[in-house]
Amino acid sequence: MIYELYYWPGIPGRGEFIRLAFEEAGARYRDVGREPDGIPKMMRFIAGKMPGTRPYGPPFLKAGRIVLAQTAAILQFLGPRLGLVPDDEVSRLAAHQHQLTIADLVVEAHDTHHPLGPSFYYEDQRPESRRRAAEFLKQRLPKYMGYFEAVLGANRASRGKYLVGRGLTYVDLSMFQIVEGLRYAFPKAFGRYEEKIPGLIDLRDRVAARPRIAAYLATERRQAFNEDGLFRRYPELDA
Repeated sequence: MIYELYYWPGIPGRGEFIRLAFEEAGARYRDVGREPDGIPKMMRFIAGKMPGTRPYGPPFLKAGRIVLAQTAAILQFLGPRLGLVPDDEVSRLAAHQHQLTIADLVVEAHDTHHPLGPSFYYEDQRPESRRRAAEFLKQRLPKYMGYFEAVLGANRASRGKYLVGRGLTYVDLSMFQIVEGLRYAFPKAFGRYEEKIPGLIDLRDRVAARPRIAAYLATERRQAFNEDGLFRRYPELDA
């Protein structure tokens, strides 16, 4: 099967969590949004003019006759098919739970630069963004990352090397992307915080060194962070 991933071109965004799973597994996939007719095709799905369950928006996946949206749901579907989640039910549920928590973290990181909503430009909400970013960096970021650092350390099955089970899962790949995004958006604040989460930083380094991931990161398929995506670098927010 050749999977079809639909997401906006030009930004890594939520689609990157799915790309990393494909790349690690060596799966065959099309990044349809980056193809010449990709956006019109994507919009036809969103408008309900294509077969399959209608997605609210990207990312969504087409796998044969299946059309599935929402990052965590897509990874839950792909995990067993790509060998990126253990076989037992408890581990699969744990992986899905952690991916949903990562989704919550992504929303809060995004809202540091768009606290009033995506309908307003960043320039229209600078004061609110400064306040939201300060609260995120002081309260919310330590809570999320401290939680995952504890989960990593408590995973006796892997002796603290992975977040779920004995080996690498899609959750570990997603945590790699979280660390990369936070490093981009908040190089000063997150740089100071990294010493408090040595396990997650080590996990990030081990994911980056995996042969298929390292090869992917060196290609143009890996889209750079920028000020149109989820993680944006505004120096005034990086306290």
